[in-house]
Amino acid sequence: MIAQRLLGEFASLLVGGEIEVIDLTAVLGPKTPVVKLPPDLAVSTPKVEIHTISAYDKNGPWWAWNWLKVGEHSGTHFDAPIHWISGKEHADGATDTIPVSRFVGPVNVIDCSREATADHDFLLTVDHIKAWEKMNGEISRGDWVLMRTDWYKRNGSEAEFLNSDESGPHSPGPTAEAIQYLIDKGICGWGSETISTDAGQGGSMEPPYPAHTLIHKANKYGLACLCNLDRLPARGAILIVAPLKIQNGTGSPIRAMALTARQA
Repeated sequence: MIAQRLLGEFASLLVGGEIEVIDLTAVLGPKTPVVKLPPDLAVSTPKVEIHTISAYDKNGPWWAWNWLKVGEHSGTHFDAPIHWISGKEHADGATDTIPVSRFVGPVNVIDCSREATADHDFLLTVDHIKAWEKMNGEISRGDWVLMRTDWYKRNGSEAEFLNSDESGPHSPGPTAEAIQYLIDKGICGWGSETISTDAGQGGSMEPPYPAHTLIHKANKYGLACLCNLDRLPARGAILIVAPLKIQNGTGSPIRAMALTARQA
């Protein structure tokens, strides 16, 4: 009865506008930045394509609809455990087998925007997280943790978003020790505003791509290409990140949202 009453109060606050819904999603289309992998290492995901089936014409006189060519990890997207070799054995590690309760949860936002602006290769460490916890309270089991860098503001240009040179891509991310610290705290998942849950130079770290390797090994989830984390409080918001229920899906584009108290 208490839960039912609280849900009723929540619904009233939502309808009344006292709870705000924040869109954390980039537009998905032909200009969406996609990850570029070295040709000698792997095949890259294709660019997003949108094709018309009909548009109130002879192919469908009363309706308009499209078909898409899109990778599972294009745009703002969800990484399932089987996306990475370290998580491939999890029976509940695909987008169609993950318990749906994992797609909704409390979220903590660690603001690294100042550091990432000064250093595009900035790495979040355990000390950074502990300093954040000292100010905001400890990260709890079942929480999501997101790294705010304001990198989403580069999303309009693939070159600026990927930020690559002869040494590879340069974007902020976590150290392996930081990710392991969060896993040990029992988080649900980890997310970033960059093209990947890892730093641009994550391939040269130990282990390579530590966020992918460690998060998915622990049967946790990743989020990439998030937007508008600067509109969320450090803690107290609720995250909603449901992937499409793709059969044996390794991930999915999502419409990520957060619920937070409207600021006066």
